[in-house]
Amino acid sequence: MSKLNLCIFLCGLFMSVVVACKSPSYFYEAQPVDLKVIRDSGKISVEGTSVFQLPDSFVWCGSPIRIKDQYFMFYSAWESGTAVPSFTDSWVLFSKIGLAVSDSPYGNYRSLKLILKGRKDQGDSTAWDAQMVHNPLIKSFNGKYYLYYGSGKDPGVQPKGSPGENLSKRNRVQQSQQIGVIEFNSVEDLLAGQFTRFNQPLLSPRTRVKDKDVVDPSPPGTIAGPDNLIVVNPAVEYRPADGKYLLFFKGNLYDPQWRGVHGVAVGDSPTGPFTATDRFVFDIDDGKGNKVSAEDPYVWYHRKDKLFYAVMKDFTGKLTGGEPGLALMQSADGMDWVPAPSPLFMKKELILKDGTRLKVDRLERPQLLLDRNGAPLALFAACSVDNANPKQDGGTFNVQIPLKKMKLRK
Repeated sequence: MSKLNLCIFLCGLFMSVVVACKSPSYFYEAQPVDLKVIRDSGKISVEGTSVFQLPDSFVWCGSPIRIKDQYFMFYSAWESGTAVPSFTDSWVLFSKIGLAVSDSPYGNYRSLKLILKGRKDQGDSTAWDAQMVHNPLIKSFNGKYYLYYGSGKDPGVQPKGSPGENLSKRNRVQQSQQIGVIEFNSVEDLLAGQFTRFNQPLLSPRTRVKDKDVVDPSPPGTIAGPDNLIVVNPAVEYRPADGKYLLFFKGNLYDPQWRGVHGVAVGDSPTGPFTATDRFVFDIDDGKGNKVSAEDPYVWYHRKDKLFYAVMKDFTGKLTGGEPGLALMQSADGMDWVPAPSPLFMKKELILKDGTRLKVDRLERPQLLLDRNGAPLALFAACSVDNANPKQDGGTFNVQIPLKKMKLRK
């Protein structure tokens, strides 16, 4: 049997995370969530201890970490309502990052405060991260904490006759997205506003290849790299083999239709500098000569296995080998990735307390809460029961799915 592989399988009424090793003796089973769906006059809302949401707001993302005896979650949120554009536009324009806390890893998270906003709220509309902040990822290295995030700014209305002249503000900001980080020593310092925020991004796109509707395109004939147009969805992990830090990111290609692609940048410290490689990662052929489209990788290194793992959103089901959902990848060096032997991590559904399956429209930006030994305790995911894109009334949330260690049946 191969080295330990973390796999999710569905069995009966439960979704299960399986850990296979030379002599497997246990696996992690996804437990039901405390979530109730309320349908009133065509509007869908949810409640329960497994749900984190805010009134009059959209909530997205959700990156967890244990600090001392408490559990913290960094989340994205922004206001909702009839005066606010729909979800698909408003996240690009208004997203902020907040901090929530719980005494349990599995739910009951309560918001402490918004801790990071676009710098335009501080009067600087020209900063690289002026407009919004999104996709938080919290990591701890060498006794310090690092909050990675994606952000952008509005470069302004583009000149007449330029390839970007018809772009809306939303699309101009979307095309400006880059990755940054803040550094802090403790939650207390963070809540007091005592953290280091850098004036330059950690990573920026090197190529801007698109046939039309593009701000500041690369010269004709430029070969698009994995960091094309944007760099978003940060995932960062330390590589023990050489002491390097790996920063994974998503870019956009149009060949000819949109496709999310991924690359990796390498640095000597959690704050860089990071140098993007030309290597495409998670770049899997669907068996028909087409590349699979995916996004939102969460990457971690399992020291016992000496393997990297990544769980990510699979748009088409080509990675999972079935249907759209969350897929599992693995790598020995963080560079060359293949689907895990059982690549289906989770379908787009939740198991409720009564054992029923709840199909959801969105289950993405997966993040894992790991225990001190690096084993998963819970899966955190951005979620919407119905189609989030046209919504103006909030209704999106983070769901925390407990994972339980179980003995394998013989």
